[in-house]
Amino acid sequence: MVREPGPSHRWWVLGVIGLAQLMVVLDATIVNIALPSAQQDLGFSDGNRQWIVTAYALAFGSLLLLGGRIADLVGRRVVFLTGLVGFAVASAIGGAAPSFEILVLARALQGLFGALLAPAALSLLTTTFTVPKERAKAFGIYGAIAGAGGAVGLLLGGVLTEYLDWRWCLYVNLIFAFVAFTGGWRLLTAGAPTDRPRLDIPGTVLVSAGLFCIVYGFSNAESHAWGSPLTWGFLAAGGLLLMVFAWWQTRAPHPLLPMRVVLHRDRAASYLAMFISGGGMFGVFLFLTYYLQKSLFYSPVSTGLAFLPMVAVMIVSSVTTTNVLVPRFGAKPVVPLGMGIAAASMVWLTALDLTSSYAAHVLPPTLCLGLGLGMVFATAMNLATAGVGARDAGVASAMVNTSQQVGGSIGTALLNTLATSAATNYLVGRRPTPAVVAQAQLESYDTAYWWSAGFFALGLLVTVILYRRGAPRPHLAEESEPARV
Repeated sequence: MVREPGPSHRWWVLGVIGLAQLMVVLDATIVNIALPSAQQDLGFSDGNRQWIVTAYALAFGSLLLLGGRIADLVGRRVVFLTGLVGFAVASAIGGAAPSFEILVLARALQGLFGALLAPAALSLLTTTFTVPKERAKAFGIYGAIAGAGGAVGLLLGGVLTEYLDWRWCLYVNLIFAFVAFTGGWRLLTAGAPTDRPRLDIPGTVLVSAGLFCIVYGFSNAESHAWGSPLTWGFLAAGGLLLMVFAWWQTRAPHPLLPMRVVLHRDRAASYLAMFISGGGMFGVFLFLTYYLQKSLFYSPVSTGLAFLPMVAVMIVSSVTTTNVLVPRFGAKPVVPLGMGIAAASMVWLTALDLTSSYAAHVLPPTLCLGLGLGMVFATAMNLATAGVGARDAGVASAMVNTSQQVGGSIGTALLNTLATSAATNYLVGRRPTPAVVAQAQLESYDTAYWWSAGFFALGLLVTVILYRRGAPRPHLAEESEPARV
């Protein structure tokens, strides 16, 4: 038998897991603010700049399901600690990178080890907190970390870039990883499933290649036309590969993603909620950051600080939702309401202009956004892994991260393309004076906000249809084997 963490240790385990998750999530945005400085230092072109972000997204998004299954096969503690060490080493290589090529390689390695670390962390949380009340609190905190990590990355990236050097946006991961590794080594118990599921090699190849093509295709849309073979060709290939993967999972003797995991209504709704809200959230972080810096002339640090009230509201909303609202009313009213609040926040942001002030115009809609996202993320993460058997906890957790990451990649690429087109169209027939260019930027931001509102409106419709009525009922895991880490 494997000893489970005692009551006093479980909350320390949550701290370790939360720190690791924060490191992975904030790394998707912390580098964004450092990019101009890195570009000047290493001398790469504007066309190559996107690969610093894309390399991470490609490796992370395409390998998450494999990482989740490896956690089920090898043991979550081993995979968690391995992911931390690998992520730290990759960050050190990136921080010391003497060239563009080495930096891109380091970012890809970060994505690879992040794909091991993220599902292992969430599955550890799933198997550690099984008592409903404790689970609700734990997932409230974890959901807030996952939702707020992007904003924290913007703040931390601004501070490190402005006061130290862009390389510290990568070196800082060594501190996070050391603390999390030390805590994980002391608190997490060793062990692997006695009845290990076998690895579905054809399924692994199909889904990894399919997700790679999808993320790559949408990333290419930022620098190529939608009609380019590098865009639609990869998107079509990715869609085909994922359809073949879904077909194979119904016939594979040891499926990588068992249908029992995704065909549960509440879980399916949760995965879709993470996918849709991930697209809207990452998009708004990007364009609101541009607005604050380019239109209102905020410094990187001031930009990061501007997001902190939203983060605070998101944390309060996440904890309150999972401990008070969902146990009483269920997910069906809560998640759609959160989607609706987020959509309204996006519409509210379209009122921003060149004379807007922070307290009167920027702060109110971002507070509402934090409220809505907290209701969505905490609930979706909890129900996406509720009732999953211990042998499937890794892959079910990986689906949560995959949904959010792929949704964020798709949303960011789509919004960036649409925003760029809006700015270009506005400038047609006008003299590009500073005032006209500034207004064109506002047009691009407004386009992104309207489309983000559309994403969240779609999320409202999908979740109100799919989530079941009533408060979630306590239920046993789908398999009777004991939880192991």
